[in-house]
Amino acid sequence: MNTIINSEVAVESKITAEILRAADVIGKIYGVENAELSITLTDDENIHALNKKYRGIDRSTDVLSFAFRESDEPEIIGGENEMLGDIIISIERAKIQAADFGHSLLREIIFLEVHGLLHLLGYDHIEEADRIEMETEQDFVMAELGIGRD
Repeated sequence: MNTIINSEVAVESKITAEILRAADVIGKIYGVENAELSITLTDDENIHALNKKYRGIDRSTDVLSFAFRESDEPEIIGGENEMLGDIIISIERAKIQAADFGHSLLREIIFLEVHGLLHLLGYDHIEEADRIEMETEQDFVMAELGIGRD
């Protein structure tokens, strides 16, 4: 998968390498190896502003996904790669959640990436059955990535 990482906050190169690896593995699992994806690593202040602007929710969150498939953007004709969309991850929130759950920051960031990518691929968790399906997929992908709870 062609993944572009935009980092608005400092992160270790090991983390960005794992984000790229996870995107490639997920692309193979779901047959979107030739897709394009943008991942932005940010802080709570910026993700709060995006959450308020685009979702009308006046608080920060851990991850936001903006699916290109669901947008009003015109279809790109002749492009080799499908544009999946954008994922925004709050590194600040990920650090808090990693500590709360008792696992590594790397594991939390990759989990948020997986969660966001599943949204881009059409999964959701509004209804109970959908939530169960999405959690099952998340567990499957994390196992395929070899990233368990530490």
